[in-house]
Amino acid sequence: MSLLPYALARPFLFSLDPEAAHDLTLASLARTQGTPLTAVYCSAKVSDPIELAGLKFPNRVGLAAGLDKNARCIDGLAAMGFGFVEVGTVTPKGQPGNPKPRMFRLPEANALINRLGFNNDGLDAFLANVKKSAIRQKNAKSPLLLGLNIGKNAATPIENAVDDYLICLDGVYPHADYVTVNISSPNTKNLRALQSDEALDALLGRIAERRETLATQHGKRVPIFVKIAPDLDDAQVEVIAATLKRHAMDGVVATNTTLSREAVKGLRHAEETGGLSGAPVLEASNRVIRQLRAALGKGFPIIGVGGVMSGADAVSKIKAGADVVQIYTGLIYKGPALVSEAALAIKKSR
Repeated sequence: MSLLPYALARPFLFSLDPEAAHDLTLASLARTQGTPLTAVYCSAKVSDPIELAGLKFPNRVGLAAGLDKNARCIDGLAAMGFGFVEVGTVTPKGQPGNPKPRMFRLPEANALINRLGFNNDGLDAFLANVKKSAIRQKNAKSPLLLGLNIGKNAATPIENAVDDYLICLDGVYPHADYVTVNISSPNTKNLRALQSDEALDALLGRIAERRETLATQHGKRVPIFVKIAPDLDDAQVEVIAATLKRHAMDGVVATNTTLSREAVKGLRHAEETGGLSGAPVLEASNRVIRQLRAALGKGFPIIGVGGVMSGADAVSKIKAGADVVQIYTGLIYKGPALVSEAALAIKKSR
């Protein structure tokens, strides 16, 4: 149980610029993980195992990619009770991302808008941090699963995007429990074009081919998930589902942030460009999850993400067809207690 209620820390954090608060939080986690100060934010892990894509998830609540882009805080995040943690998005080369300011709170809507743009230190630094994590050391007794999320550099032309994904896949493959291919961030120019029929088919074809080579090379088959956007119509979801199955992808992460502003019209910062996350994305994400489940059938792993701000929200994702869920913005608004709340609610709902 955490020694410090998040309600005491939140007013201070929310008095800061959102990105400054984010950076301060990550720096604090990086400094305190593996020390007695972990007691400030630790929580017992709810046991609710499920097997997906050949992996045993200790419980059904994970951290979404984007919070820990450089994999600096894996051990600290593990202490919060997550069953799995996804870090990244990482790109082959380090890049600063988009100009600041680029993160905005919409507290009336329990939402964020960000246009960070895959700001990260690059693949080499990312892998060094993964290797340093205590729970990734040989013989470490942690049931936490680790997902590594990969993307393309902003300077790489979209027609050469596959090259960046393959570089990242080669690098992360030996160190990941699963890999997520991020083709759905709205903050890298033209990235979402990779969700279109021909582009997605070509990308996943090359990734599937490389995965076979890597599986032979490393003597293990690492599951590959694909992260998609909520701003897709029925026909697009059908095409994506068919393409995932055709190339034997192991699962799908649904969904990323939305470009829609319908739910936040009139609020301060609502017209800022970037992806909207938090409570307003819940139903859009659940709609895509329902469509994916109908198209993919039973047994195809779906990670549901978008708008989980409570245990009830987490359960709604499972009822929509997700197998497990992820949180990010909910962690910022509700704090680490949301992890166990969501995991217990899902466990009790079945």
